[in-house]
Order: sequence, then structure tokens, then C-alpha cells
Amino acid sequence: MPIWKQAVSPEILNTISRDTAVSHLGIEFIEVGDDFLRARVPVGAHTRQPYGLLHGGVSVVLAETLGSCGAVYACPEGWRAVGLDINANHLRAATRGWVTGTARPVHIGRTTQVWQIDMHNDAGELTCVSRLTMAVLAPRQS
Repeated sequence: MPIWKQAVSPEILNTISRDTAVSHLGIEFIEVGDDFLRARVPVGAHTRQPYGLLHGGVSVVLAETLGSCGAVYACPEGWRAVGLDINANHLRAATRGWVTGTARPVHIGRTTQVWQIDMHNDAGELTCVSRLTMAVLAPRQS
């Protein structure tokens, strides 16, 4: 059974990401499942650090993008989700190709959500794991 409370698709997510940090880094949403989101980022000149590796901050941007979008679309319409905490463990360097992240909820509660984001290189090797905690905010009263 899908966890989504609002219509969501890669097309919707890519459209709302236009002209943001997400699109400037080349992040592309590629799949939405019943309980996950998947996106990828290219490893290239604009995403590498000076030593030729995917910048760790880019992995964190991918993770926060996936988890934040997941949280928002798992909330009822009108509710908001904002980041409280994120961590990342960089396990293997990526020097070319794509890094693909998959976000799945660990906890979807009334006031918080926790998302696990696993990132893999083109060979399927785990490059980074991240956990994102989101605050869930009720609609503002007028």
C-alpha cells in the first residue's frame, strides 16, 4: 500500500526542482515506488571535489533532497515537513558515472519522520548512507 498522501511522480519532482540547487547539480528523480523515492546525481566536473571524488556535500544534498521530498509527499496536503537533522557516512568514493540514492521511511509519525537514504555507484556498490529526521508541521491557522 502506498505511503503517499499526495500525487507524486518523477515528472512532478523534476518539475518542482527546476532552477534550484537540485537541478544545478544535475540531480534527476528517476523512480517513485509505493514506499520509496529514487534519484541520481552525475559524478562530473561540477560535482567533484578538488581530488577527483564526488564531493561529500553533494551526496548529502542528494540525501536531503530525497528524504525531504519523501516526507512532504507522505504528509497530508497543506502540511509541511522541514529538516531537523541529517547525517551521512561516506563509505566508498565515486569518481565517474552516477550515484543513485534510494530513500525509504524508517518512521512516519504525527510530528516527525525519519528517512534512510542509501546511495550506490553504477557498479551497485554502497557509497554513502544517510539518515534524515524531519519535523512535520500542521497547516498554519489564518
